[in-house]
Amino acid sequence: VQLVESGGGLVQAGGSLRLSCAASGLTFSSNTMGWFRQAPGKEREFVAAIHWSGHGTVAADSVKGRFTISRDNAKNTVYLQMNSLTPAATAVYYCAAGGITWSGRNQRPSGYNYWGLGTQVTVSS
Repeated sequence: VQLVESGGGLVQAGGSLRLSCAASGLTFSSNTMGWFRQAPGKEREFVAAIHWSGHGTVAADSVKGRFTISRDNAKNTVYLQMNSLTPAATAVYYCAAGGITWSGRNQRPSGYNYWGLGTQVTVSS
C-alpha cells in the first residue's frame, strides 16, 4: 500500500492550498480516508475524514468552514482544500486509509491502517 501526499508548500496567511493524496495497492473505494497534521512538538491531530462512498465527511472544529475534504474514487485520490489559512495550520499533513469503518475511531490515528509520509504546509504571517 502506498499513500503519496502532494500540494504542500509555503503560503501567506489568508491564502489557500489544495493537498492531494494518491493511493495505490488497496481497494481505495472501500476505505475511509482521513487527513491529520502534526506540528513540531505536538501530537498528531485529526483534520478531516471522508466516508469510503464519498457521502459523509467530518472535520475538526478548528477547520470547519475553511477546510474541505473530498475524494475521487475513479482516480484513487483524496483531497484537502484549505482556505483562509493561518499560521496555526503550519504542520506536516498526512493522509491515511482506514478501511471500511465509519465511526468516531476515524477521528483518531488508531482508526487508520496505512499512512503516507506527509507533506509540509507552512503558513507565514
